Amino acid sequence: MLAEKIKEKLKKGEPSIGSWMSMAHTSIAEILAMAGYDWVVVETEHTSIDVSEVMRLIMAIEQRGSIPLIRLAWVDPIQAKAVLDAGAAGVIVPMVNTKKDAELAVKMTKYPPLGIRGVGLARAQGYGQNFNEYVERANSDSLLILQIEHIDAVNNIEEILSVPGIDGTFIGPYDLSMSLGIPGQINHPDVVNAKNKVLEATIRHGLSAGIHLVHPDTAAIECKEMIEQGYRFIAVGTDILFLGDSARKLYSDIKATKN
Repeated sequence: MLAEKIKEKLKKGEPSIGSWMSMAHTSIAEILAMAGYDWVVVETEHTSIDVSEVMRLIMAIEQRGSIPLIRLAWVDPIQAKAVLDAGAAGVIVPMVNTKKDAELAVKMTKYPPLGIRGVGLARAQGYGQNFNEYVERANSDSLLILQIEHIDAVNNIEEILSVPGIDGTFIGPYDLSMSLGIPGQINHPDVVNAKNKVLEATIRHGLSAGIHLVHPDTAAIECKEMIEQGYRFIAVGTDILFLGDSARKLYSDIKATKN
C-alpha cells in the first residue's frame, strides 16, 4: 500500500500523526507501531542504523499495522534506492537547500520518466511477485518530504516547492537555528519567522507542512497548536526520549518519596 493511508489524509487536509525511532531494535519498532501512530520514521541521519537494519525495522513496523518511513542521511540516491527497495513507503530528505537539491530528491526516489530510480527485484516488489503492481503505483503512492533546515532553504523556498513530485516539507528547527547563528534557540523570533515563511509557502503550493515535536511531555499541547497553525504531517516524540524521560521521572519520583 506504500503511503496511501498518509496521502489520503493529507489530501483531505486531515493531520497525519507519526513517531520517530533512533534505536535499531525491532521491539521498539513494534511498540511504536502498536501505539497507533499512522507512521514511524526510522532515523538514519543521526544514527548508525544501516540498510540491513532498516529492512528489519520496516518489516516490524508493517507487521504491526503502521507505515514505515525513513529519514535519509543526506540527499543520497544510493541510500534512497536501497531503503525504498527494502520496502520503505517514503522518505524524508534532509538538508534540501536549493531547487537543484529538490530536483535530485525527486529523481532519486521516483521511477522514470519522473525520476532515475533504478528498477530491480527486491522486497518492495514482492521479490518479483508484485513487480508490475508496485512499479505502477510507486511514483504516485510513495511519500517524499523535503526537510527545510537551513536559512538558505528558507530563502529558496519558492523555487524548491516549484519542483513536481514533492508531497510536503518538514521543518528542522535545530539545524535552522544553527544556520541563523542562534543554535538551540528554536523559539527565537528569527527561527519562528523562518518557520512561518516555510509553512505559508508550503500551504500556498498545495503541499503538506510537517514538523517534529520532539519532547513527549509537551507534544500533546504543541500538536494541537501546530494543527491550528496549519501543519498536517506531524511527528511526536522519539524512542530515546520516551525511554529516557520516563526512566528519569520514575527515579526522581522514587527519590522524592524517600525524603
